[in-house]
Amino acid sequence: MNIPLTLTRTDVEAAQVRIHTGIRRTPVLEIHGDELGVPARVALKLELLQHTGSFKARGALNSVLTADPLPAGVAAVSGGNHGAAVAWAAAHVGIAADVFVPSLATPEKIDRVRGYGGTAHVVDGVVADAFKVGMAWAEEHGVALIHPYEQAGTICGQGTLGLELADQVPDADVVVVGCGGGGLYSGLAIALDPTVQPVEPERCANLHAALAAGRPVPVEVGGVAADSLGPAEVGRTAFEIARAAGVQVPLVSDDEILAARAWLWQRCRLLAEPGACVALAGLMTGRVDVHPGDTVVVVVSGGNNPAVP
Repeated sequence: MNIPLTLTRTDVEAAQVRIHTGIRRTPVLEIHGDELGVPARVALKLELLQHTGSFKARGALNSVLTADPLPAGVAAVSGGNHGAAVAWAAAHVGIAADVFVPSLATPEKIDRVRGYGGTAHVVDGVVADAFKVGMAWAEEHGVALIHPYEQAGTICGQGTLGLELADQVPDADVVVVGCGGGGLYSGLAIALDPTVQPVEPERCANLHAALAAGRPVPVEVGGVAADSLGPAEVGRTAFEIARAAGVQVPLVSDDEILAARAWLWQRCRLLAEPGACVALAGLMTGRVDVHPGDTVVVVVSGGNNPAVP
């Protein structure tokens, strides 16, 4: 795929060399397509087994390790997963982390930030409100802010998941991933040759809205996946990649997301968070195009919600 950006697969490969001793190589679980009602071989990439319970550990660690010189501390803004990952990555190298979390984040995710040694600042409102406060604080204190999706270190770190997939499922035809700010989607698209298909919740459809408008635009966010896929505006990198690829973004409802989550628990005993089930919901509802004989990879991106469906 010809991506009109400065980031390349070589950058992702450099990130893999940089972080490989610090992150986990997460497993793949093969599912017969008949179980999901699709005419394809399906592989689930279990990134909910990553450090801190989500893929975010990859980008956070890469961003910290690319800082030169290593700062005394870093800051982050997050609905929860990115914040926990930054706190973990900072502790990994022995520096402080201040994380600004919107009040919509689950108490469990806020506690995870603190559990990894970070300082959690809870901001009333949604992710956009936390961004305003966090960016102002970082500027005032002269602290580097690790962006959750629109930063080279983050995107390339997330792309290392794609390099693992290229080795684990070399015959993949399509990789399906939930999209929030777009850091994981961007990293996968840069790292992989197969089609990368983003899926969004109906109530967090910022990439869908951006493609319709011809530019990233703010949208109202809510629903069961908002704590992990709830930025009001998609990142410019994800938008440019999706526009260049001519991607259509299928949308799934809260009920469909929760049905996919229940399936993962009941059939596979995988306790994923709602945002991590968006990609699977897109496949189960038939909104992701699958051809007979295809090999489809579904990224199960996180597991930081303890409630059993």
